Amino acid sequence: MRGVQPQGREVVNAFDTPVRHVDRLRRRLVPRFDDFFGSVLELLEDHLFDDRVHMLDLGAGTGLLSELVLDRFPQATLTAIDLCEQRTDQARQRLARFADRTRIEVGDYTRMPLPAPVDVVISALSIHHLPDQEKRRLFRRIHDALQPGGLFINADKALAPSPGAEEVYHARWLADVRASALAEADLASAIERSAGDCNAPMGDQVAWLYDAGFAVVDVAWKRYRFTVFWARKG
Repeated sequence: MRGVQPQGREVVNAFDTPVRHVDRLRRRLVPRFDDFFGSVLELLEDHLFDDRVHMLDLGAGTGLLSELVLDRFPQATLTAIDLCEQRTDQARQRLARFADRTRIEVGDYTRMPLPAPVDVVISALSIHHLPDQEKRRLFRRIHDALQPGGLFINADKALAPSPGAEEVYHARWLADVRASALAEADLASAIERSAGDCNAPMGDQVAWLYDAGFAVVDVAWKRYRFTVFWARKG
């Protein structure tokens, strides 16, 4: 894929092969899935006073979060961006019923110009793939792309505050996933894919969002490493 930086190629390669399994496995690999994704919808309900908004979904993958949002907010429009052509093909199929309200683009959102201005930027389980300096740069670009008063919601993973705590986080995740009856081969593949993750501590990410210019930053939901951040532009 032309124009994809080395870090982006690693992400594409990691997720191209298992793409047909992504949605089937996601509920087992993300403990408390309904609470994790549901908190994004609750934040949007709490903060959007006008549902005629345009949203941007970064790392949209197969369109799972985009679909949830478009279902919940029938007046909203959305642009979905993802690196992987195979995943965006699935997103086009999934979001076909919203064709007049969606635009789907294949691209590296860390390099390409972000559509602007937008009212809301959402992302799920994508930004943790970026090195910390790339995260900080992206947070500034998201802030700049938002309308005044705009909202950024990032449902992602965070690193524990200490190595000992990180061991606890990982052990709890393994226990949750095994309790879901996930096949050991699928678990092994997930662990292999996560080797390239660049998780950052929750506190650091909150500070970086403030540094990017956001006026209000908070964590709406957290369970071990799974964390839902939100930030509002002043």
